[in-house]
Amino acid sequence: MSDERLIVALDVPDALSGLQLADRIGDAVSFYKIGLGMLTGGGLALAQELKDERGKRIFLDMKLFDIGATVEAAVRGLSRFDLDFLTVHGDPHVVTAAAQAKGDMKILAVTILTSLDRADLDDGLMVPGDVPDLVVERAARAFAAGADGVIASPQEAGAIRALPEAEGRLIVTPGVRPAGAARGDQKRVTTPAEALRAGADHLVVGRPVHAAPDPAEAARAILSEIADV
Repeated sequence: MSDERLIVALDVPDALSGLQLADRIGDAVSFYKIGLGMLTGGGLALAQELKDERGKRIFLDMKLFDIGATVEAAVRGLSRFDLDFLTVHGDPHVVTAAAQAKGDMKILAVTILTSLDRADLDDGLMVPGDVPDLVVERAARAFAAGADGVIASPQEAGAIRALPEAEGRLIVTPGVRPAGAARGDQKRVTTPAEALRAGADHLVVGRPVHAAPDPAEAARAILSEIADV
């Protein structure tokens, strides 16, 4: 079985494209992320197909945010799909509501998106402070509210792993780019090996795999890089 520390993001327009990409990757990858962008393109149907027919693990990246009752209802509905991971925003009231309805899913709390930096937070009227410090504080509060893990930049993974509250919890890191790969819209990035050494449990990689001429080979190259970590 493939190393489940690698999660490939199926950032393609629709379920058919997602199945075609998964077929091209084959047995090289056993864990996939399906995001909000594919929700209207058959994302949940794709999740079921990959889970039930292909034996893959599924991370549904919805980043839910609403009042507690609405989050709880949404998570309870999604729990019927036998998914592995689901994201919600890391605000404690959101995490608490999700944790009450998750079933067997793991709830991952988003700290601060890896596409954001301090200037972006200022534009959004977020509290002052260095981004890494805010990420760690949001992670601690999410753990206290019942999160099974957090989504954070690999640059903050080490500090989160050092939290007493992080014992037994997951750290999942987007913003991972193999050496030489373009950053795209990510602003806080490291290589796959660096992210794992910092304390990450899972790496989420999208474009460096799905945009490669040979996605299976691109995935195997990442797996080779992390094999000894």
